Amino acid sequence: MKTNSSLKAIVGLAAVALFMGGCAPSSDQLKKAVEKDPSIVFAAIEKDPEKFFEIVTAAQRKAQQGQQDKQAKEEEGKRDEEFKNPLKPVIEESRASQGPVDAKVTLIEYSDFECPFCSRGYQTVKEVQKEYGAKVRFIFKHLPLDFHPKALPAAKYFEAMVRQSPEKAYKFHDLVFENQNDLRSKGEAFMKETAKKAGADMKKLEKDLQDPKLMERITADMEEAKKFGFNGTPGYIINGVSLRGAYPFPEFKKIIDRHLGVTADAGAAKPKETDKK
Repeated sequence: MKTNSSLKAIVGLAAVALFMGGCAPSSDQLKKAVEKDPSIVFAAIEKDPEKFFEIVTAAQRKAQQGQQDKQAKEEEGKRDEEFKNPLKPVIEESRASQGPVDAKVTLIEYSDFECPFCSRGYQTVKEVQKEYGAKVRFIFKHLPLDFHPKALPAAKYFEAMVRQSPEKAYKFHDLVFENQNDLRSKGEAFMKETAKKAGADMKKLEKDLQDPKLMERITADMEEAKKFGFNGTPGYIINGVSLRGAYPFPEFKKIIDRHLGVTADAGAAKPKETDKK
């Protein structure tokens, strides 16, 4: 998290007060004093630069933690609201999924094949599937970001392979996330090689990749993600309740258990990580 200039100024003033010791003046008094004589700050730094920056860094961390705690509280409130009024993504019959159609919980992911946080999210979804089995149905949707040039072609490969079988498409999905560096470095050659490993009929695949309807589905996913306020990847909707970012497994568990009527341990949400547009 970047600290803005005004926060830096306040942190710097507070650090001077702490550094100089004694009964600290108000921030207003400090501000006026430094405006009148900026050398106060320079003198404090020169006296013991290591100590000065140690104090500034500690104050920065405290400010960041406060912001994260505030954000977590806001997201918990939004989550409670979504339990009452769940989001309603479209799920077509032709949509490729893993797990029973009548599973008690449906987990939808909006993802980018080239996003490193989505690779982390892939591992977390695997944990969810291992933990809950047939209780969870998983659906992969697309949100390729502009600055990931291999993400959109990989999304097209996935949807083209869905036409052969969901199993082949998800095998391709797994292999891409498990070898994401190869996707970035080798591009199209890697996608073709991975499609073969996943058992694709390559002639049919090449033909289906030319169908503009693939892009229609991907565009629809992107528009739906935007409607739900996802502007980075990964994003998840769990029976209508959103998670925004590469949260660890316990955060998924809290939501899923609540849907299943299982008492879950309470705890503050951990910082999210996403790739953003």
